[in-house]
Amino acid sequence: MPELAVGDAAPAFDLPATTGRASSAALAGTPYLIYFYPKADTSGCTKQACGVQEALPQLGGLGLTVIGVSPDPMGPIGKFAAKYGLQFPLASDAEKTVAEAYGTWVEKSMYGRKYMGMERSSFLVGKDGRIAAIWRKVKPEAHAAQVLDAASAL
Repeated sequence: MPELAVGDAAPAFDLPATTGRASSAALAGTPYLIYFYPKADTSGCTKQACGVQEALPQLGGLGLTVIGVSPDPMGPIGKFAAKYGLQFPLASDAEKTVAEAYGTWVEKSMYGRKYMGMERSSFLVGKDGRIAAIWRKVKPEAHAAQVLDAASAL
């Protein structure tokens, strides 16, 4: 599957989430950020989620909806959201179908061992349903500021 690029139509999704369901159909006509993270309640994912939560008033002021997606089952995701008071939906992509559509389920390597895992990536989608910005291998600390900058230009 070719890698997504700015200007491409964002792949459709419909996933179980902390708010019930998160779907691209429900977001039609509104800008949104869909971000993929490896595992709930780990240090990098917590920094990233809390940074997004902190920026939520400004992002919401820009009309932007945020959805976080991981391959975790809903149980751990719900506990993670409750523990940190996250006010945006976190979705479970246990089958990795959405991650594969966005090209974020990738081969990784640690200590010479290769395995499949979630690449920390984000996609800003405009009102038209097209990708406006892509961040691959996101640095959790810088993520919210990058998104705010790009979202204010939408």
